[in-house]
Amino acid sequence: EHAPSSGTEYLETLLGYNASRASHTLISHFIRGTGSFDLRTVDFSVLSVIGHRPGVTSRQLCQQLNVLPPNMVVLLRDLDKRGLIERQPHPTDKRAVGLLLSIRGKALMKKAEKAASAADLEGSARLSPAERETLARLLQKIYLKTE
Repeated sequence: EHAPSSGTEYLETLLGYNASRASHTLISHFIRGTGSFDLRTVDFSVLSVIGHRPGVTSRQLCQQLNVLPPNMVVLLRDLDKRGLIERQPHPTDKRAVGLLLSIRGKALMKKAEKAASAADLEGSARLSPAERETLARLLQKIYLKTE
């Protein structure tokens, strides 16, 4: 005798279904882990890129994070109001502005990234480090456009 059908066998053949379920699990861990920092996922992503690539422009952030320019303007304004970022003139493009984390932003992101990494490990605890690395690489092959 075999186990009764759960009814999800077909769904489990679909990458989108599996990715959505896994994403839900990982995001709920992320939100719990980073909840005390008052950062939405998109805020965290923007601050992380600025922290790891000081001088990045708003346009570059839009491209890298797939955020529409009008939404980025609002995001950056809010992060600026909170004193988490600073703006500096771009060294070569007079119209562009480079973005940096403020001292406060750096301190916040040091703690928030540590919490996010711990939450990510917790959410994917059933994977070995090699499996985790492989899964990240495979997911990136789906969403990253590489020339």
